[in-house]
Amino acid sequence: MFAKLLPSLALTGAVALGCACSGPGNAPAETYYEKYVDLGDADSLAKVEMAAHLVPTPQQLAWQQWELTAFIHFTVNTFSGKEWGDGRESPDLFFPTAIDTDQWVEVLKDAGFRMVMLTAKHHDGFCLWPTETTEHSVRNSRWMDGKGDVVAMLRASCDKYGMKMGLYVSPWDRNAPSYGTGKAYDDYFVAQLTELLTRYGEVAEVWFDGANGSEADGKHQVYDWPRYVATVKSLQPDAVTAIMGDDIRWVGNEAGKGRDEEWSATVLPPASVTLRDPDPEIAALGNTSPDLGSRAILSRARELFWYPSEVDVSIRPGWFYHAEEDDRVKTLDELKNIYFASVGSNSVLLLNVPPDRRGRIHENDERRLREFGAWIRDSFTRGLLADGATPWTAAAGQSREFDIAGGPFNVVMLQEDIARGQRVERFRVEVSDDGKAWRQVAEGTTIGYKRMIRLPEPMQAARLRVTIDRTRAAANLSNVQLYCAE
Repeated sequence: MFAKLLPSLALTGAVALGCACSGPGNAPAETYYEKYVDLGDADSLAKVEMAAHLVPTPQQLAWQQWELTAFIHFTVNTFSGKEWGDGRESPDLFFPTAIDTDQWVEVLKDAGFRMVMLTAKHHDGFCLWPTETTEHSVRNSRWMDGKGDVVAMLRASCDKYGMKMGLYVSPWDRNAPSYGTGKAYDDYFVAQLTELLTRYGEVAEVWFDGANGSEADGKHQVYDWPRYVATVKSLQPDAVTAIMGDDIRWVGNEAGKGRDEEWSATVLPPASVTLRDPDPEIAALGNTSPDLGSRAILSRARELFWYPSEVDVSIRPGWFYHAEEDDRVKTLDELKNIYFASVGSNSVLLLNVPPDRRGRIHENDERRLREFGAWIRDSFTRGLLADGATPWTAAAGQSREFDIAGGPFNVVMLQEDIARGQRVERFRVEVSDDGKAWRQVAEGTTIGYKRMIRLPEPMQAARLRVTIDRTRAAANLSNVQLYCAE
């Protein structure tokens, strides 16, 4: 599924580019690499050039544009008070008294979220749909006399409100007798994936957790990630696979923060890929490594992947609902900080919002989410640059100036056209009152899909200048904007 080499004409968003053709008066056509590029034994400068032409698949690009996605942790743990169940829970423990998936989706939609993902099966192995693979499911619960189906309910609610649906499916299964036996368990897990991906319409994202039962249960299963990913791709070709999948990378923390230098073109391989003869420093890297894409690390790599980051964090201390945390919902200021550190740091935010034992988003969480959505609308609906969305290209050292219509402003937002790669390595932002004397107000390293910089205090000026100080190839800026965010 990797090593897909495409000309720029075939790429999403590249059809109208001057570089898509060659001839008198035209620049030569550029070659782009979709999702993967074999760097081989190229020298350091050639590797940087290839990295600049690595681009996302259409599915990865669409995923990045969602910006805000929601996690729903909901299963027997909601009723046991545990974060990780042991697989011995009675199905009757699952008994939401007033489940309302419409409420989940409506609240999240109002807050600006584009996709909601349900823990269809967590580590305990309890299935929120009436699976034919195990007795450990809603089919044997007293809830709705065994006729309930949470996945189907969420599907209907997502269709009603125009929300995308994703599914978290844990391969660690503490209830399945076949867990730890190898292929027999792989067959079992693939059967569960097949049910989920063929019964419930379009699934936008499938989230594979990497947890394994070796330490907790003494049973080790070597997961067949390539087979799991291939199953998703065959049944839901437009879905992205996350974390242990091959499209989306875990950012490396659960604090709601991307890196200051967050590259989507990374030397870190997906779990389903085995690196070919890697340098020892590359082989030692993981999701938590601070550097996954700089020139220094590129120089040691033989392969490169478009593998953008997803920032997962919970609105509460726990991932599942606990009544004692009702007064510990993150503040609006905390959510603002997370927004800038995730969406504003070239990542997608996956915010966990666990329903309570009724099966509803608790009133405190709902209130905070609606406040968050209102803040986003009030802050970022209208910018101060009339021509900020006019695309432009800059070589290293080149600038563009903009007229500022009104003010004040305290947020600078920059975007690259990542359909043509991520290239900017350093930039600076200046303002002027007369177009002659300039003062610097911000600087940064990577931009990628979106970079947002908060200024220390609101300011006013007549002109804005953005300079691309260092870039891997000509930088393709798609948007520059100024906002005032309380």
